[in-house]
This record gives sequence, C-alpha cells and structure tokens, in this order.
Amino acid sequence: MRIMILKVFLLHKQSLRKNMRKKRRRRQWSLSNPKKSGPLKAFRMSSNCSVTTLQLDSVSQAERHPVHLLPCEIEHDGPAEVSQFFTATIKDRKHEKTVSFRGRGLKGQEVSCPQGYTGLVLREVNKPGSDQEDRTVKVSSVFHNVTYWNLETPPNSDDGIIMAMAWPDLAEAIHGPVDD
Repeated sequence: MRIMILKVFLLHKQSLRKNMRKKRRRRQWSLSNPKKSGPLKAFRMSSNCSVTTLQLDSVSQAERHPVHLLPCEIEHDGPAEVSQFFTATIKDRKHEKTVSFRGRGLKGQEVSCPQGYTGLVLREVNKPGSDQEDRTVKVSSVFHNVTYWNLETPPNSDDGIIMAMAWPDLAEAIHGPVDD
C-alpha cells in the first residue's frame, strides 16, 4: 500500500489494487469490505490500538479544490472566504508566488504530487472521544498540486514537503527491479 501521510494523504491507486490482491491471497484484510464482494468500501489503517477507516466511495464524489499549506496553525474548523481574501492577492513571479497573510509576507511555489498519486483532504465523520477509539474519515477534496508557503524565504529542496513529494520516485529507483 503506497500512502504518504502528510497533513493530507497521497493515495497510489495502482498499488491499492495490487496490495488488495496480495492481501486476499494471504487472507489478511487491511482493506475491509463487509460483503467480501463488489466494490471495495473502506481502507483501514491501525495505529496505537485504534483503527482509522477511510470511506473509499467518498473519493469519487470528492470535489477538486486548490490546496495551500501555510506555515502556521489556524484554530478554526469551518468555511473561510479563501478565494475572495487570499488567492485573489497572490502575485506570480518566475516560479515563485508571494502573498501577505495577516500582515506577514509568504513566499510559495506549486508542488505536484508524485506521478500516479492523488492527494486526499480528509474529514472525520464523527470525532472520537479518545485516541484509542476507532475513527472514520471521508474524502472531502482531492488534489494533484499543493501550493507550499514559507515565511519570508522561498521554499527549497531541503523543505520536508518537497522531499516527501520526491521520495516515491527515489524509493522506486532504489528499491525497484534492476534492468540489465
């Protein structure tokens, strides 16, 4: 299963199908389908004794929205007038974007998802009471590019998000089959 966990998920569709076939042969289900026939309904991940279930049917219904990764934490969980107040003021210059957010200058660039991957923005269906309770998430949006922002300095190849997006291609080169 090729999934990169950032602040959002990147899901590799081809590997999802391949991994599903392997799991069926071994009778271990990390991909759950209650009816055991028909289309796959959910993808399950476990960590710290809790299980996170991703409703896969929500991927096809998800809308495409621009994604911005800001260098701050915003304590608001709800709608915002991003298109009117943020994206309208972005200035594009030679592979670099600039904008002001709450009086601070930000510099950014478009970062594409690795080839064959799709980015997912997830939303919890119901919030659990503790870390040990199971979670169910659905896909609220899908994306293929992220606008990555830094404070005052432009993003570079040493930034974590840029290295994370480069890793799948590098991992394939290192661990993939060798052709003679």
